Amino acid sequence: MEKVTIVGAGLSGLVLARVLHRHGIAAEIFEADGSAMARTQGGMLDIHAENGQVGLRAAGLMDEFEAIIHRGGQAVRVLDKHNTLLFAEGDDETGGRPEVDRGALRRILIESLPEGMIRWGMKVAGVRALGGGRHEVTFADGTSTTTELLVGGDGAWSRVRPLVSGVLPAYAGISFVEIDHREADTRHPGPARVVGDGMLFAVEPGQGFLGHREPDGSLHIYAALSKPADWIDGLDLTDPDGAKKLLVDEFAGWAPELLALITEGDGELIPRTIHALPAGHRWARIPGVTLLGDAAHLMSPFAGEGANLALLDGARLGEAIVAHPGDVEAALAAYEQELFPRSEQAAREAAQGLEAVLGPSAPHALAAFFANGPDVPDASGPDPAAASGADGTAMGAAGTATRMAGTGEGA
Repeated sequence: MEKVTIVGAGLSGLVLARVLHRHGIAAEIFEADGSAMARTQGGMLDIHAENGQVGLRAAGLMDEFEAIIHRGGQAVRVLDKHNTLLFAEGDDETGGRPEVDRGALRRILIESLPEGMIRWGMKVAGVRALGGGRHEVTFADGTSTTTELLVGGDGAWSRVRPLVSGVLPAYAGISFVEIDHREADTRHPGPARVVGDGMLFAVEPGQGFLGHREPDGSLHIYAALSKPADWIDGLDLTDPDGAKKLLVDEFAGWAPELLALITEGDGELIPRTIHALPAGHRWARIPGVTLLGDAAHLMSPFAGEGANLALLDGARLGEAIVAHPGDVEAALAAYEQELFPRSEQAAREAAQGLEAVLGPSAPHALAAFFANGPDVPDASGPDPAAASGADGTAMGAAGTATRMAGTGEGA
């Protein structure tokens, strides 16, 4: 095998490249962004011991990971629309889901790769099969490359996915508006008290606020609403004050302390519509190509597994390639055999998590889960494939509400 070609410098593609590099296997990443700093990478991620950390360990980056953990970030608060506290728990740093900033995590992965392995500013214009397991990738600048192993780590709207699957993501029925509060303790003490030290759920059926305190003291908030897919197009985000007023109207009857999560927001409001591939999305073995991360199993963030599965996908594919030298098809078959059931389980948990967080029993079902369910930090258990449908969904949604930032993966 000459070289592994990876489309997308998201978490999955970066881990794959890192694992291959550690084993002396050549790889190249093509990324549409012009640089690592071309766009914001979103907020906080909770990285689970049973999958995300497994991927980072395979990449040899656990020391670097430990250095970027947000201490105290696993604290959680659940409120109702009247700002009544239904559940609160601090972070004693013994849980298996430490919080890190997505941008910091991506940075340590990028810095672990040799200079030049990532080709920035290479937007994919098309891909086609050449036969015999080889593929050609063409780019917007008119250049192209051919490869005998093409990996699509290019996110929700993957350009590589159509080679193996005609399925497209569907709207999940939930839209978000992202709102930041900078220097919250001094500039926004009210919202800072509401959010607390870590994660926030202030929810009712079909609407609510999900958020997190960032390591720099800012707040990252998502106003969540069950709306038609085109609803968010009615928000004129060039008029932040007007858009905030429309959002406040949607939350009529909510406590003033919670409405301040909208009105006191700083800077740009960012719209997000949540899409997902069907649970159980899979494809027949197509020679010379496979998918990672959101390209393979985009799901709503309510199981808290998107980034974690991306990290594990990259590691497992890299390990399969290493374990089958000179036999691309055996490597891809072994990887996909493990990938499909793992991602199907997580996708079903994501759908159940959405029900727990914004369904008809919110917020009391969520508070009861935290209060009476398994030990919250380890709710998914040591084996995610064996976890029951409810285990881990609430905690996962809490820890990765900021996964909704929509940056997705790669080009």
